[in-house]
Amino acid sequence: MFTRRELLVRTGSGVLAVSSLMLPDWAQAAVSLGPAELPEGTLSSAVLEALPGKKPLIKRSFRPPNYETPVDAFTQPFTPNDQFFVRYHLSNIPEIAAVSWRLHVGGAAAQRPTEFTLDQLRREFPTVELAAVCQCSGNRRGLANPHVTGVEWGYGAMGNASWRGVRLKDVLTKVGVAKEAVEIAFDGADSGVVEKTPDFVKSLPVWKALDNDTMIAFEMNGEPLPHWNGFPARLIVPGWTATYWMKHLVDIRVLTEPESNFWMRMAYRLPLGKFPMVDRFTSQETAVNTPITEMVVNSLMVTPQAGSVLKAGEVTEVMGIAWDGGYGIARVEVSVDGGRAWRDADLGRDPGRYAWRPWSYLFTPQTGAVELLARATNRIGQTQTDAPIWNPAGYHHNAVQRLPLKAV
Repeated sequence: MFTRRELLVRTGSGVLAVSSLMLPDWAQAAVSLGPAELPEGTLSSAVLEALPGKKPLIKRSFRPPNYETPVDAFTQPFTPNDQFFVRYHLSNIPEIAAVSWRLHVGGAAAQRPTEFTLDQLRREFPTVELAAVCQCSGNRRGLANPHVTGVEWGYGAMGNASWRGVRLKDVLTKVGVAKEAVEIAFDGADSGVVEKTPDFVKSLPVWKALDNDTMIAFEMNGEPLPHWNGFPARLIVPGWTATYWMKHLVDIRVLTEPESNFWMRMAYRLPLGKFPMVDRFTSQETAVNTPITEMVVNSLMVTPQAGSVLKAGEVTEVMGIAWDGGYGIARVEVSVDGGRAWRDADLGRDPGRYAWRPWSYLFTPQTGAVELLARATNRIGQTQTDAPIWNPAGYHHNAVQRLPLKAV
């Protein structure tokens, strides 16, 4: 039988009791809780648990809630809302009614500060829809060698969805952006338990905020945003890592100077020159590091999963996904002999340059151990690395995946 635990989550308006379901041992065993390379403590403490409105996800932490999507959910073109990963930095997450939600847009370089209701956003601006991967900057952090601190994610701190909302550019144009503006800052309704906890505020360069594809979304896969994914509205920054995709968006400020808080100056930064970034956030760069921006090219084998036993002499289909920062996937190659020879996989339907691209490959395994490798290359010639590029926070892990199997 399922066991229930009553877990307390403090919100901005008081203490909210949240029921969480944990699966029995037999069901836990049926789902991979992460790759074997994860730190031992991460694997031994991982459980499948269902937050309200969600199917069981892999719990990495409860407070703040950080839950990973099991890899088998990635067989679908779009990740179902109830299986989409959950990522928070702060623990106070208020439940906001759509009718009472307000979005304030102002700041030193805003010419006409304005407050919008959700209904106003829907009525006053053209509605747009876009497919895009939302991926935590630290996805696969648990595979870093040597290991680094932070949430020890496996492969599932990401998801692909169709987002519907309004262009941020249209909202900012109505408010008016003065020529002195250098960045646009975003704040959500969540907050820290301790007063001294830095509020999670992120900024974008003006040029990225005004990009036609940057949006304020209120729907996800044709439904209202789930609570755990930003209801009633969140920022969508296609191609860039999810640190900028502010959930429960309530405040936008047009700045005349670069944002200088902890989350911009200290967190989510990379050693300068280590990664092939085209999109640069120059107003936040220093002589030694730079903010993380666009996602690097990557791929994932979804089926079969590590440790599977195949039938020797029978055709086996390998299925996977590939994605990047919006340049588009040009090819995926697969090796069935540990990397000695590579063959092109078949690419599936392209749902858009910011979405992941499904792919498949057929091969016939022979008796014995089999090691599959997959690597993606995008349309500007970037390809996955043979080994992860180490950095102190474990960001941008896009090393070629190695999948051990056996054929009998």
